[in-house]
Amino acid sequence: MTDMWESVARMFEPVEPKWATPGDLAKATNPKTIQTPALDLIDAALVEAFNTPDSRLIISMAPQEGKSVRVANDFPIWALTQNPDLRIVTASYAQGLANRNGRAIRNRITSNPDIGLTIANDNGSVSEWQVAGHEGGVLSVGIGAGVTGRPSDMMIIDDPIKDRKEADSEVYRDNVWDWWTDAASARLAPGAPVVVILTRWHQDDLAGRLLDRDKAAGWKFLNIPAQADHRPDKGETDPLGRQPGEFMVSARGRTQMQWENRKATAGPRTWASLYQGRPSPDEGGVFPAEWARYTQPIWIDHADGRHTVPGMERPDQELVQSWDFTFKDKQSSDYVVGQVWLRVGTKGYLLDMVRERLNFNASVEAVKTMSAKWPQAVAKFIEDKANGPAIINALQSTLVGLIPIEPEGSKTARANAVSPLVFSGNVVLPTADLLPNVEELVEEAKNFPNGSHDDTIDAMSQAVNRLLLMPLTAGIGDVVEPDVYDMQNANGWSISPY
Repeated sequence: MTDMWESVARMFEPVEPKWATPGDLAKATNPKTIQTPALDLIDAALVEAFNTPDSRLIISMAPQEGKSVRVANDFPIWALTQNPDLRIVTASYAQGLANRNGRAIRNRITSNPDIGLTIANDNGSVSEWQVAGHEGGVLSVGIGAGVTGRPSDMMIIDDPIKDRKEADSEVYRDNVWDWWTDAASARLAPGAPVVVILTRWHQDDLAGRLLDRDKAAGWKFLNIPAQADHRPDKGETDPLGRQPGEFMVSARGRTQMQWENRKATAGPRTWASLYQGRPSPDEGGVFPAEWARYTQPIWIDHADGRHTVPGMERPDQELVQSWDFTFKDKQSSDYVVGQVWLRVGTKGYLLDMVRERLNFNASVEAVKTMSAKWPQAVAKFIEDKANGPAIINALQSTLVGLIPIEPEGSKTARANAVSPLVFSGNVVLPTADLLPNVEELVEEAKNFPNGSHDDTIDAMSQAVNRLLLMPLTAGIGDVVEPDVYDMQNANGWSISPY
């Protein structure tokens, strides 16, 4: 009888911490654990977050390199060995994955008595269980599930987005964000740390929104790219201290050749987001990092404000406007974009661009202003959906050349169609000293299709499709390429292909 009471008493004794880091616990209780420099870095960040009241930590790393097991499995167990009264909430994109994580944590505890924790007999389901003799335990929920009445002393969010399809859905991203702001964050106890572990699919994912919209919380972002891509000449450093181009030590044992093969198979967009943690690639996406540029005006400025292009009587030249409209002038709305494009042979040159948040009346005036500035740009391409028809109706009694364009396919499909012409240098932009806001197009191109705004890309793809791609596919694009250089010599232009 005495032995039984002694056993019961030991069950309720405070647990003395045995392991300094979650990685130490993992190596002691999971024979499959492979510790890498990246996991060492994650361990240090987790310990710091645990010991810092109200800490906020985001961790991004390549898939299948041990981050989820370490953060969503080892870390909760380690935290409970430090304080068995911790009420921990773990969340994942679906309840099934949440249950799997909860089951894995519970099974590790029950199969390793040396951990020093016991699951309460009356509260041991895979989705919710409690440590015997303590207030602490783990509640595992799917994103969107209710957590009302469930206080959290520590919260771990593991992969809130399942795949590319969900990531590309603004509705789904909004649902994740609403769950965080309206439900999950409201359950945090004072001082509770929060750790978000994820693969970056989209720049507007939960991590992106937390870093952009919740700056006051002091989120720390630990991003460990699969391949070091920092710029030492710009003072950048790599979190693992690697040389540029060096791949991470893989928990799965990937060799450098296998990393290279994975990079080639993934493609630029997926590699930049999932493996480098940067959903908006600096290069190698739908559009190149560097566009072909020209450095001197291709037009003549007149005293009355008009801009004209010499040689417009030539059959291989054409000057047009391209417009993408929205009427909302709020700070969160899309932009009205109007562009002027010149075709010379097989090249298209951007000459002018307006990109502003405008209401209906201001949009109408913007078209009139652009038309007065570029009187030779008679053809005005206007997307024939959403706000386009209303603009055409308002202008058709005062302007000629209003051409409704029915968009074919998605924004991404239309951009992909003209992308080869951009890579080949057939689409040429002015330098920023000629057109300062051209860099807004360049930045949207870098972020496309993951950026918050893509209005300049819509207007550009509409113009390039009509000026270059459609004549080419119709078999009427065979013109003598040197014509543009003949014009350059005659008018004193200086056009650089890059």
